[in-house]
Amino acid sequence: MPATTPRLTVDELAARAGVTVRTLRFYSGRGLLPPPELGPRRVGLYGPEHLDRLELIEELQRQGLTLAAIERYLAQLPPDIGSLDLAIHRALVAAWTPESTEEAEVAQLVRRVGRELTEEDLDRLVAMGALQRTEREGVFRVEPGLLPLGARLLDLPIPLETIVATRAVVRLHSQATARELHRLFRETVWKPFRESEPAEAEIDRMRELTGQIEPMLTQALVTAFHRSLAEQLAEGGQPTGS
Repeated sequence: MPATTPRLTVDELAARAGVTVRTLRFYSGRGLLPPPELGPRRVGLYGPEHLDRLELIEELQRQGLTLAAIERYLAQLPPDIGSLDLAIHRALVAAWTPESTEEAEVAQLVRRVGRELTEEDLDRLVAMGALQRTEREGVFRVEPGLLPLGARLLDLPIPLETIVATRAVVRLHSQATARELHRLFRETVWKPFRESEPAEAEIDRMRELTGQIEPMLTQALVTAFHRSLAEQLAEGGQPTGS
C-alpha cells in the first residue's frame, strides 16, 4: 500500500462506514474483508479498498442479500480488484433500488466522505448528480451510490463546466438508449404476450419478472460503456499534452 494512501484504524473504518466495530470484525471473520496491514505496534490499518468493500457489503445487505449470497457475489470479483472498481460496483448495486430520499447536512456529508467540503466542492458534487440541493439551506438530497465516486473526483483538475457538459452527454444518450430498449421490449415481448390473452395472474407475474430485468440491463450498459471507453483510449482518443 503506498505511503500516501490514507490508513484507518478499525475504529476509524467503522465510523467512516457507519457500522459498529463488532460488525466489522464479524465481516472480517467471515472472510468478507481482507486482513489489514499491520502498522506500528502491530495495529491493524485499513485502506480505501477496505472501506469500499465494506460499503459494498452494506449496500448488498440493503438489497436483501443473505451473507451467503454476498459471499458468492464477492467471490466473483477479481482478487486484485481496486478501490475505484469496488466503488463502481457499489454505485451499480445502489442503482437497483428506487431513487433515494435520504437527506444530509454538510457536516454529515463531511463525515461520510472523510474530508472537508468547500462550496466549490458541493457545487461539483451537485453537477455530478451525487447531491441535489433542497429548499433548506445547507441540506442536500444524497445519491448514495454516486457520492463516494464523486468525492474521489473532487481533486481532479476538471472544470465545473466540463462536469456539467459530461453529465448532459450521458443523460442524452442514456435517454435514447432507454427509449430504444423500451420500444424493443414492448414490441417483441409485451405485445405478443398480451395478444396471447394471458390470465390476470400471468400478467402480474410478467410485470414482476420484467422489473427484475433492470439490474441486468444496468450492469450490461455499464460494462458496454466501460469497454467502449477503453477502446477509444486504446485507439488514441486519450488527450495528450499537445
